[in-house]
Amino acid sequence: MKKRILTIFGLIAIAFTSCKDELAIENPNSPTPNSITTETGIVSFATGGTYINGFKNLKYSDGVFGPFWSGALGFHELMGDVIGADAANAFLNQIGCPEKVTFDNATSVANPNSPNTQRALLKLMNVNSSAGNNTLYYEWAYMYNLINSCNLLLEKADGISYIGDAASKKAAIKAWAYWWKGYAYSRIGSIYYAGLIVNTSTGTNGNYVSKEAIIAEANSNLDKAVATANAAPSAAEFEAMLASIIPLDFQVGKGGAQTPAMLARNVNTLKARNLLVNKTTATMTATDWNNLLTLVNAGILPTDNVFTIRTDVAGNLYTSGQLLMGRTQSNAPGANTYKLSERWVQEFKTGDKRKTQNVTTGTFYTGQADRGNAHFTRFALANGGTGQTGVAIYANTGVGAFEMYAAGNYEENQLMKAEALANQGMYPEAAALVVQLRTARNASVTGVPTTNAISDYIQDERRRELFFEGHRWFDLKRLGK
Repeated sequence: MKKRILTIFGLIAIAFTSCKDELAIENPNSPTPNSITTETGIVSFATGGTYINGFKNLKYSDGVFGPFWSGALGFHELMGDVIGADAANAFLNQIGCPEKVTFDNATSVANPNSPNTQRALLKLMNVNSSAGNNTLYYEWAYMYNLINSCNLLLEKADGISYIGDAASKKAAIKAWAYWWKGYAYSRIGSIYYAGLIVNTSTGTNGNYVSKEAIIAEANSNLDKAVATANAAPSAAEFEAMLASIIPLDFQVGKGGAQTPAMLARNVNTLKARNLLVNKTTATMTATDWNNLLTLVNAGILPTDNVFTIRTDVAGNLYTSGQLLMGRTQSNAPGANTYKLSERWVQEFKTGDKRKTQNVTTGTFYTGQADRGNAHFTRFALANGGTGQTGVAIYANTGVGAFEMYAAGNYEENQLMKAEALANQGMYPEAAALVVQLRTARNASVTGVPTTNAISDYIQDERRRELFFEGHRWFDLKRLGK
């Protein structure tokens, strides 16, 4: 059976923001806004304000789907038909349902839920009385928490007495704040129909602007991050200051501190994403594809450090259950909050070792069938892989064992480059990039076309290479599927 998502509506902006009084920082130094008077204090707040306020603690929470990296991100993958769920908390079992399913014989069955369209469901849930049962609340609230923390860092940075190279350390604090502020606006503008531009830490406003204006604000902050980093007198001191902010548990693999040049490349990749996912493919012009190519050509390199998330021994930052992979991995189909989508598994290319490495088959799971069948599955996500040497592993609950990308990475950059090349008629060049990525992952996939059919292969590779990074819903939306 083929399931086709025919209509997915853009999420509607909701008026839930956090103020300074709601900040909740959890780290050994217990920083608060009032403690940002020393270098140690502002560094501690930069850590907690980002990783705890921005991605973990909110006024409302739900233990079924967890914080940002398992909850808000999970909502994306539900809508992208990567996972399913039968839990009804925050409408998990409904938010990703298509409005109809079309079978191979061209007959269709409408969504049996009530309401049976996503637009109607969003209107139903998007009211203050829904509180934590409003799916739309979470990403909005997390990102405005993050913006609030960044605003406070920017307000405090100039008044701190730094030890040693004050200019470079101050540049690092400000660049960090501008980066995450740009990141937050990127997410808001890419998901919600409208948003707020907030530049103080002491409150909010009711001046809603278009999603296009939000993306412009995102890119403006990202550009400020680069300019501020480049103004640091010492690149080494800048990098060292970032290293003091990033948790040590994250500074392995690709998660180390970035130089100003690395940060600039991370910015270019995120700006490329902002361009790609905020227009439909049908409306992308030759100029758009050229602009995209310019950005990715100056984007993340394979040797660059990027922004990552890992679990830590004490669980002060994140446990495996607070990451999307941890809420999905299981030793049997359906045995965790999220269930692997039948469609996602079935659409692996023949011979792709990433399927062998990460997917196991078991007893067919139907769960709470009275809540729909989008969660029905025969498949489970293997914890730690199945022993395929050198092949990507999609889940590992060992402490610190799984590297989760918080923003862009080299693989995303190259796939955007491949898409830009393909849409300019450079099919062999696009195909070469796909082959390069698959070879690096030891995926053992052959037969990549060098014709316009490469476009489908690029989209398939995005599903495999960018798994659990929340891209598929954006791809379905921009491709008109």
